[in-house]
Amino acid sequence: MSFNSHYLRCEGRELHYTEWGAQHDEVVVAWHGLARTGRDMDDIAAVLSSRYRVICPDTLGRGLSQWSPVPDEEYNLAFYARLATSLADQLGIGACHWLGTSMGGAIGLKLAAGALRGRIRRLVLNDIGPELAKPAVERIRSYAGSPAAFATVSELEQYFRTIYKPYGWLSDAQWRRLTETSVRRLPDGRVTPHYDPAMVRQFIVHPNDYDQWDAWDSLDIPVLVLRGVDSDLLLPDVAEAMRSRGPRAVVATIADCGHAPALNTPEQHALIERFFNG
Repeated sequence: MSFNSHYLRCEGRELHYTEWGAQHDEVVVAWHGLARTGRDMDDIAAVLSSRYRVICPDTLGRGLSQWSPVPDEEYNLAFYARLATSLADQLGIGACHWLGTSMGGAIGLKLAAGALRGRIRRLVLNDIGPELAKPAVERIRSYAGSPAAFATVSELEQYFRTIYKPYGWLSDAQWRRLTETSVRRLPDGRVTPHYDPAMVRQFIVHPNDYDQWDAWDSLDIPVLVLRGVDSDLLLPDVAEAMRSRGPRAVVATIADCGHAPALNTPEQHALIERFFNG
């Protein structure tokens, strides 16, 4: 199934999103990770679109969405939540399920406990929790804050295959799509990942942004947590605490992955489909 590409002004900023299964009434919002784009959700969106309308935004500063002119004020979970709320309101989404990878899951957690409480019915967190392992945050900051640049797209693909190896198995075609949907050309002709490097200032200006145990403990909706077995961001003790407190999540361990599973295999698709279908 194919998608449509749209742009919408939210909180004074233009956001890009893709829409799958527009004919359906039930909605899934699928939100990508920190340095990625909504096109990472193509595979799972195509599967879910047989039953759901699936909305896959590009976060402010990523992909085809506008870059923030005031990064220290707008690259944070609170502003992302405001953008998401505006998007949902303008698209007439009264209730939805939420699927979020890494940062996208943190946004969903914040919303489910706040502005969209009662509207987010089921929540899938892909390798993210209310507490992050600091060494993993530093690892991500080290490459995301100073994105590499290359003479050719093929070299950029090899770079992505290296830094995103923890995503697990991807086909050659999937690696090529990941690359081509997240590339921009610099003034000097080189290519680099398609995001604003200033977005990592979130971890400097808002150092406690991802500490969300209070939000977690307030949830009373079904939650599914997918954890890459080798994840260095969502540690086993945090995942176990998520199982035993707050909404008492169902935690599924994904083999042969670290941070974060690419949501591109039939096994991962089946877990999410079963959970959303109740």
